[in-house]
Amino acid sequence: MAFAKDQWTKAVTQSDGKVKRERDDKRWGHGKRWLGVWTDPQGKEKSRAFDTKVQALRYANGMETDRDRGDYLDPNAGTVRLAEIWPRWIGSRTIDPASEIQYESKWRLHVEPVFGRRMVKGILPSEVAVWLTDLMGAYGPSTARSAFLVLNGCLELAVADELIKRNPGQSKVVKKPSRRFSKVVAWSDDMVERIVEAHPERFRLLPTIASAAGLRQGEMFGLSVDDFDFSLMLIRVRRQVKRLGKKFVFALPKNDKERFVPMAPVFAEAVKSHIERFGTTTISLPWERLDGDVQEHDLIFSWPDGRHLTARLHDELVWKPALAAAGVIPPPYKDSRGRRRFKTDRTTGLHALRHYFASITLADGVNIKELSEYLGHHDPGFTLQMYTHMLPSSYDRARQAVDRRLARLAQRLTEQSRSSADQSWDLDEIDRGPGPL
Repeated sequence: MAFAKDQWTKAVTQSDGKVKRERDDKRWGHGKRWLGVWTDPQGKEKSRAFDTKVQALRYANGMETDRDRGDYLDPNAGTVRLAEIWPRWIGSRTIDPASEIQYESKWRLHVEPVFGRRMVKGILPSEVAVWLTDLMGAYGPSTARSAFLVLNGCLELAVADELIKRNPGQSKVVKKPSRRFSKVVAWSDDMVERIVEAHPERFRLLPTIASAAGLRQGEMFGLSVDDFDFSLMLIRVRRQVKRLGKKFVFALPKNDKERFVPMAPVFAEAVKSHIERFGTTTISLPWERLDGDVQEHDLIFSWPDGRHLTARLHDELVWKPALAAAGVIPPPYKDSRGRRRFKTDRTTGLHALRHYFASITLADGVNIKELSEYLGHHDPGFTLQMYTHMLPSSYDRARQAVDRRLARLAQRLTEQSRSSADQSWDLDEIDRGPGPL
């Protein structure tokens, strides 16, 4: 049974055999006076010091109540530092190598410097909230979300391992960074045509595929001749060229999700013409991991020297020069070291052609669920949030629906008016109203 023990006094046996507590001169006035003492689930006696007897008894009784309910946590367990939990958390995740690299980066740059050396029981919700606000201001919502995912995951593991009772990251005062969708503006047909025309002939099919099928950049880099089914008029999107650190692998598309995208006849002819003119290049890369099984695929895009395309080189050598030639961005300039530079932003990446694909398909009646499948999104709700403003306006449909019903009502009223034309009405009686109730 829980009890409180006075540390400033000691039990002294009197001459009459009775035991009396007397002041202990060695301990009097030093440290906290009272120990709350209880028995843990293993039958071992545990204790914690407090300033007052009431506090000690309340705490000790609470620990024994938690023990009896099965909610007991060792009060010393929370002294584990967050840096000790991080390796266990990342080791428990079933993730692809690229995500592992991203998590490691967020831990090293944003979580560890602030919380790594902290005992998990000492991390407060208010500290997490302030840390998130600072991250949002300095790096934006995307980085803040990723860093919070790592911190929250470690704290959840601490709860699961019974090191702490509650995750401070889940407190109501912690406002998680929400995903914000800036309004996507689709490029015009004329602009897309200029961009395609501005590409070198060897790479002209890339923006064509992006705008006509909505593929991501890495997915286009990983397209092989076998991915085009000209009998069913479909593209099978089943791999991408993916960067892991400084090296590259073949991997499943984003969200580990293969998909089929319909291929228009004119587009199919452009693909056939490209393959006939430029052929294919056999590229060998490991699958998913740097130590994964090596795969060979006959890719339809490569550099003239036989190497596979990479995002950074393609952007600098092909995409940005084409944008400048098409008048989408300003001409290049030279930096202080004489290197060619282009002025771009997040709206002028190759990803913009996926938005164009979304806009033209929605305008011609493709629904959100179908578009989500073609784009390879994890959830149609995500697609709806991003492209809801591109859906055809419902105003005309609403007007037509109301018109049809009001027209029927107007017709009925007209017929009723004709049938009752010979009826006389006492207008004075109508003006007087119903009278007193």
